[in-house]
Amino acid sequence: MTEPLVEIKNLRTHFFTDEGVVKAVEDVSLTIPRGKTLGLVGESGCGKSVTALSIIRLISPPGKIVSGSIAFYDDGRKIELTTLPEAEMRKMRGSRIAMIFQEPMTSLNPVFTVGSQIAEAVRLHHRVSSREAWDRAVEMLHKVRIPDAQRRASEYPHHFSGGMRQRVMIAMALSCNPKLLIADEPSTALDVTIQAQVLDLLRDLQTEFGMSILIITHDLGVIAEMADDVCVMYASKVVEYAPVVELFTNPLHPYTRGLFASRPEPGKPKDQKLRTIPGVVPSPLRFPSGCKFHPRCAYAQERCKKEEPVLRRPNLSQIPPSHVVHCHFAEQIEEQEEAAVKSV
Repeated sequence: MTEPLVEIKNLRTHFFTDEGVVKAVEDVSLTIPRGKTLGLVGESGCGKSVTALSIIRLISPPGKIVSGSIAFYDDGRKIELTTLPEAEMRKMRGSRIAMIFQEPMTSLNPVFTVGSQIAEAVRLHHRVSSREAWDRAVEMLHKVRIPDAQRRASEYPHHFSGGMRQRVMIAMALSCNPKLLIADEPSTALDVTIQAQVLDLLRDLQTEFGMSILIITHDLGVIAEMADDVCVMYASKVVEYAPVVELFTNPLHPYTRGLFASRPEPGKPKDQKLRTIPGVVPSPLRFPSGCKFHPRCAYAQERCKKEEPVLRRPNLSQIPPSHVVHCHFAEQIEEQEEAAVKSV
């Protein structure tokens, strides 16, 4: 079994607002293996980004990590991030854990050159001269395949296209050789060609640096291309967790099945409407009782409305121990689906 880099157990992150307590992340447990990629997928509002921000302790008031453990394994040491003093946590950000945020234009300072911003990150974590930090910035721009890196390091963010700004953010994130890179929607607003280039770049840099990646996305195509393991979230909870090939072969939770069913299918008529999951993600102020997915679930039964499921391995012979699901009736649903396929 691959050694873990990060282990999250029973994480709860809540926001204490005037309208009530927003339970954005509730009892989330997951593992990011060393040198591997974990994909975090789900609709907007499921808790994916809040989970990532909890790892690097960037939850601003009125948000708070209420309980749970986030263990980071660094050179044989177990570091508990939830209780780490803020001064020590600042040293971890960038040097050990780095994050690429969703929109690179708002993450880069428009009044400083991209080279100076990368060099600042280097000097913050390493005792090097300004010249050495600048040389490292140019080197990183070259590594992320920005042509004429020496000249472009002296340019400003508005001189770069969206795809190039994303490469600058990757260069900044990797400038201090972090062990974990959190990529929050790294291909948002990019066309498919640039998206493919950015994902290829991330894979190549992961091999070169030996880092782990937590990639957050709505796009199952990105998950299929990048992830080794997949965590599906819905309404603050992990509803399914499996190796990527296993999940794509045997999705078990009704929500995961709905995500797969809503994808365009090659060879289908262009005028055929895509299938959708009825309803919307519930407000975290007003989560339904029992299973949070039951108001949208075609398989829901009376038990689902009253009793919260637990994350468990279903009793199915073809399912490996690493595949767990948050559903009372995963076995029955799988049997129904198999019977329906055989009858066609």
